Amino acid sequence: MKAVWFESFGPADAVLQYGDQPTPTAGPGEVLVKLAFAGVNPSDVKKRAGAFPNLLDQGLIIPNSDGSGTIVAVGDGVSETRIGERVFVYQGQYGRRLGTTAEYIAIDERRAPRLPETADLAVAACIGIPIMTAHRCVFADGPVADQRLLITGGAGRVGFYAIQWAKHAGATVIATASNETDRELCLSLGADHVVNHRDPNWGAVVSQDFGKVDRVIEVEFGANLPQVIQCINTGGTIATYSSAQVPTPELPFRDMMFMDLTVRMVIVYAMPETAKEAAIADTISALEEGWMVHRIAHKVPLNQPAKAHELIEQGGFGGCVVIEIA
Repeated sequence: MKAVWFESFGPADAVLQYGDQPTPTAGPGEVLVKLAFAGVNPSDVKKRAGAFPNLLDQGLIIPNSDGSGTIVAVGDGVSETRIGERVFVYQGQYGRRLGTTAEYIAIDERRAPRLPETADLAVAACIGIPIMTAHRCVFADGPVADQRLLITGGAGRVGFYAIQWAKHAGATVIATASNETDRELCLSLGADHVVNHRDPNWGAVVSQDFGKVDRVIEVEFGANLPQVIQCINTGGTIATYSSAQVPTPELPFRDMMFMDLTVRMVIVYAMPETAKEAAIADTISALEEGWMVHRIAHKVPLNQPAKAHELIEQGGFGGCVVIEIA
């Protein structure tokens, strides 16, 4: 099969290779998926750059964890009725070497849920990390109906979906954005209010203009924490999935303790299976009902292995990056 892989860490154009690799077979409990698209996320880029030094200990890595395609074979213990199902794939390269940037992947059948017939396969390659992360952040601490949620970086890949999950579930949504284009996008997705996170006192603005919030979905935990403390209710929850600007934040422990705050760290790989199942079920319902909006910013061919990773590193655009395989 055609695939992209790396055998050393470094810049995308230096280490990503394109060529032939053995086609996998479905083992017990697995399905073999002929992939149509692979989704590319920051965690994939960081792995290739060397964030996990032991990653290559067992051999080459076919990168990327998200994808979509069609089941073409099944292993022992899997019903043959699954052959022909259109599916999305998640955790393709988590705890395993061979991910989704290839023509085929053999993977635990739980990691290849069935898609509605109307689902776009390019969109489906964005479910695993962006959509499921957003779902967990919004719902991990119970229903959000009639609650006030703050979603920082509302125009980002996860924030984009968090706004939609929260608003559809009946929350009042306050988002942050840094420019007028992103502000209008957040409003179009359902945000009730948008503040500019370039304002050095945006936390006070949220509190004064819209009232304190019950939960925060946070894209830059360390950098934004001083502002969040100004606008979160006592007993509130911060669900955060990133802290890139301040990777080792310092916590104002006394202030947070006297506010009885909860900080929840979210990553799809470590979510409880029940949370994954809930996110999958709700996502499939959203796809069937057609209310969720999606953004594919770039489609990159499989034989241009560096471009997709470089786009994620460069940033400066909204939406997901997918690799077109078939």
